[in-house]
Amino acid sequence: MSIIQVNNLRKSFGTNEVLKGIDLTITKSEVVVIMGPSGSGKSTLLRCLNFLEEPTEGVIRIGEFQVVTGGKANSKRKKEIRELRKRTGFVFQSFNLFPHKTAIENVMEGPIIIHGTKVEEARILAKALLTKVGLGDRCDYYPAQLSGGQQQRVAIARSLALNPMVMLYDEPTSALDPELVKEVLQVIKDLAREGMTMIIVTHEMSFAKDVADRVIFMDKGVIVEQGTSEEIFLKPKEERTRQFLSIVK
Repeated sequence: MSIIQVNNLRKSFGTNEVLKGIDLTITKSEVVVIMGPSGSGKSTLLRCLNFLEEPTEGVIRIGEFQVVTGGKANSKRKKEIRELRKRTGFVFQSFNLFPHKTAIENVMEGPIIIHGTKVEEARILAKALLTKVGLGDRCDYYPAQLSGGQQQRVAIARSLALNPMVMLYDEPTSALDPELVKEVLQVIKDLAREGMTMIIVTHEMSFAKDVADRVIFMDKGVIVEQGTSEEIFLKPKEERTRQFLSIVK
C-alpha cells in the first residue's frame, strides 16, 4: 500500500530548475534514505512533499489527499495542502523549537492547535512521547537548557504528536556535535523498528546502511539510482553513484 505518490515533480527557483520531474512511490512502513551531493535537490524534494516549498509542477498524494501543483491559491486548494501537511511530521536540521516554551509545551502545541486536542490530553500525550525519546525527565526544561541532541529528540517527539502517516527528516544530525549524533539516530532506528514510514535525507552513510529499506541517490535534480542498501552501497550500477560513494565512505 503506497503512502506517498509523487508524479513529475518539478521545482524551479527563477531559471534554476532544482527538481527535474521526480517520480516516487513510498509504501507503508518503508524507510527511504535520500543521499547525494550538496545542491542535488534532496532537501528541496523533502520540503516540496509538505509544501514548505511550493512545487512548480507535478502531483503529490499522501494517504488519500492529493494536491496538483501549480494551481491557484483558492480555499479548496489551501484545505488540501493543510490536510496533506497534517499527515506529515517534519524534522529540521536546526530543531526549530519555540525557545520560550518548555519541552512538553513544544510537543503539546501541535495537537492543540492543529487537532484541537484538549490541553490535559495533549499534556499526557506529550509526556508519553518525551518518555519514548528518552526525555521523560526533561519535560519542564527550556530548549536553551537542553543539548543539541536533546533538542532534536524533542523536535522528533513534537512531530510524532501529530500522529503523522510519514516522518520527513532533513539531515537531522547535521547541526549536532559528533558525540550527540548517536542518540538521535537511535530514536529514528527505534521508530523504524516500530514500522513508522520515513524519508530521511542524511550524510550518515553507516546509519543509512543500517536503517534503510531503500536508498535513493540524487544528483542535479534527478533520481540517478535507487535500490536496497546492499545494491547501492555494494553494487551500484551507475558511475555517478560509484563516484559519490568513493568520496563519502
